Amino acid sequence: MKQPFDVRYTVAEFAPRRSDYCLLIPVINEGARILTELGRAQKAGVDRAADIILCDGGSTDGSMNPDTLKLYGVNTLLVKTSGGRQGAQLRMGLHFALARGYKGVLTIDGNNKDSIEDAPKFIAKLQEGYDFVQGSRFIRGGRAIHTPPARWLAVRLIHAPVVSAAAHQWFTDTTNAYRAYSREYLTHPAVQPLRPIFMGYELLAYLSIRATQLGLKACEVPVTRAYPASGATPTKIKGFKGNSDLLKVLLAAARGKYNPQ
Repeated sequence: MKQPFDVRYTVAEFAPRRSDYCLLIPVINEGARILTELGRAQKAGVDRAADIILCDGGSTDGSMNPDTLKLYGVNTLLVKTSGGRQGAQLRMGLHFALARGYKGVLTIDGNNKDSIEDAPKFIAKLQEGYDFVQGSRFIRGGRAIHTPPARWLAVRLIHAPVVSAAAHQWFTDTTNAYRAYSREYLTHPAVQPLRPIFMGYELLAYLSIRATQLGLKACEVPVTRAYPASGATPTKIKGFKGNSDLLKVLLAAARGKYNPQ
């Protein structure tokens, strides 16, 4: 069955497909953070291991200047021109990646908190036959730096146990968007990740749970997530409402609300 797709977007391809894998980075007004992250990726050779595709939600801060992005090794810039939040940006990226024929898709936040240099670890696991690879700062080899105490407690005591119970496999860092998915997982008829129901954070929760429910292989790899030692925490989840909405999405995903009917 063809999945309905509602996200409209423009495509600026700076280079043809060069890899079997791509790295999707959803961004909106990340300013110097995304450019710093891209610089780190380029220095580590990540742009040679995977095609870097930026999924822009409509930035107005000048950070998505095509000439600058080319210098930083970006392969393609997608710009969302219709509604929706983070889920719509991610679906836009998945839609483009699947149409381009990638064997696997990595995702990472664009706020320079994550160890983008670890991208080859995810690719290696996909090549070993894993379908869902979750980055974790909480397993051996991972590092959690300046994690806000409330965030640490929410992930470790609520989010991870709920996801793990629903997935029937233990995961430790389930809010972390640093992950990888195989093409087989994303195109499985019982997954259908491009549906319009995924507008906000629903897709991340859903994809954390669905792979192992379907008998697909999943694992974690160690990564580093570093928050600033001082100042504002770079995050799109803010305040009581943001966290409450995230909890509602989590419980809905655990109950199977987003499973295809």
